[in-house]
Amino acid sequence: MNSQQRFLALDVLRGMTICFMIIVNTPGGPAYPPLNHAAWNGFTPTDLVFPTFMFVVGNAMSFSMKKWESLSDGKVIGKIFKRALLIFLLGFLMYWFPFVHWNAEHHLEFNSLSHTRIMGVLQRIALGYFFAAVMIRFLSPVRVGQLSWYFLIIYWVILLLLGDRNDPYNMLTNAGTRLDLWLFGPNHMYHGEGVAFEPEGILSTLPAIANVTFGYAAGRWVQQKGRTYEGMAKLLLAGALSVALALCWDWFFPINKKLWTGSFVLITVGIDCILLAALIYIIDFSQKHKWTYFFEVFGKNPLFIYLLSELGVTLLWFIPVGPGHQPFYRWLYQNIYIHAGVYFGSLLFAMSVMLFCWLVGYILDKRKIYVRV
Repeated sequence: MNSQQRFLALDVLRGMTICFMIIVNTPGGPAYPPLNHAAWNGFTPTDLVFPTFMFVVGNAMSFSMKKWESLSDGKVIGKIFKRALLIFLLGFLMYWFPFVHWNAEHHLEFNSLSHTRIMGVLQRIALGYFFAAVMIRFLSPVRVGQLSWYFLIIYWVILLLLGDRNDPYNMLTNAGTRLDLWLFGPNHMYHGEGVAFEPEGILSTLPAIANVTFGYAAGRWVQQKGRTYEGMAKLLLAGALSVALALCWDWFFPINKKLWTGSFVLITVGIDCILLAALIYIIDFSQKHKWTYFFEVFGKNPLFIYLLSELGVTLLWFIPVGPGHQPFYRWLYQNIYIHAGVYFGSLLFAMSVMLFCWLVGYILDKRKIYVRV
């Protein structure tokens, strides 16, 4: 069993994450319940996507950090900072894009920076990567693990002490929302819930760092013990234990993706470890990897394909169609895909976006073009 096969499971997990992320982010209309996020407390398969993205960032770091062992601390910090800053800026520009909008008279106006969202998915990945990478560079593995657990506890304590005493996990009055409103103001926050609330806020980034560091630990473990049944079994056991702890903690600190609670971190990391163990068994031990190339395409250009899907959908919403200036995105669904059914047509629409992105990734792979940040 060669090293390329051994690490294929990590590549496939990364590709599956991007694939599913595109599907849940681009429904044509109403989506089936499992393809929606939990309204508040609770958990759906869709809630697993983003933290798994963070987890696979940690997986990738278990390879990249080894390459930097011979470099000075200054050079490594420079590389980490440059990469984190670039990812953060890409996320910011993604929300600003396409930089103009149609006004009530259907004339183009410039998108003001005063109403552009500051935090977001890529921004959280950038911050999580930065702090996790610095910790891994300067601290021992044991200390990194301890600090990751401290982050989960400290975040819980902050919410309890500095939020609404009657309801510390309230969307509008929790400590994280108060901090984001003070730092950014409502115009720079997410409004998808109908109010100014930032699901990728500053304070909730603290526990999200643990998704990256635990992903790093899993990646290291796979490299060291992935060839053995013992290694796979312990990874599976760690995942099951993490899920069990999350379900117990849920009684006191609810599983909540939008608050990124400690119990949410544990249940997602646990499921990720279980999925990774299953992929190792299927791909490496059973030698069934003919099916993996589809997901490898996503995994080889993950950031580029994610940006392609998000910017492409933004353009579809931006382009007006017909005398009513209906967004092309909505027109496609209501005039073509809805004939397959309200929900199934919505799913077909998302699958079409995903397959288009896969095709672009396939062309890039065949030409050996890999976009790295």
